[in-house]
Amino acid sequence: MWINGGKDGIDWVDVVTKNGVAYGAVSRMGVAERRAEQGNIASDESAPEGDYDDPTAVLAGTWGSNQHAKGEVFSRNQTEAYFQEVEIRLRSTIEPHLCTGYEVFWRCLKTENAYSEIVRWNGKRGDFTSLARRIGPEYGVEDGDLVEATIVGNVLKGFINGVEVISATDDVFSEGSPGIGFNFGVGDTNVDHGFRSFEVETSS
Repeated sequence: MWINGGKDGIDWVDVVTKNGVAYGAVSRMGVAERRAEQGNIASDESAPEGDYDDPTAVLAGTWGSNQHAKGEVFSRNQTEAYFQEVEIRLRSTIEPHLCTGYEVFWRCLKTENAYSEIVRWNGKRGDFTSLARRIGPEYGVEDGDLVEATIVGNVLKGFINGVEVISATDDVFSEGSPGIGFNFGVGDTNVDHGFRSFEVETSS
């Protein structure tokens, strides 16, 4: 059912399921995440730093290009120390050394440092383009929240508990699979956030 980032993509990390929760396996911890949007790198012109071997998985099979995916958030022991994220993938493809598609994600935090973002994965590990980002407690998530992501035509949207919180447009990818993912580099807190459920509907 699932195509996994480590088993099938090689350069990323697998998503695992245990005790009714899907969460990311432990990723590389060599180079921590530093990005201008997060305020921990000098300038907007600085390239992002980090391993970016995000745990990620997409559904096998053929799916319609218009996609709607939703999941119930599992989150405990929220912390500012790591960038814990729950991520929904759209129009995504995982092959050896290649991962493309769109990702809508939310930080598992409800402080001023919470955020939501939409990015495009361009193929190689660490090669991504941020399409939209919103910062603030209303853009983060906590345990039990329902997050949703859609793509219809070239319009992507993200929702928290039925409320649209972010949107973007992009024309690069027209097909691929929905899926889920999590941020790399969260140490042993990988087991503290994930999805309790995940549902998808698509159309041509």
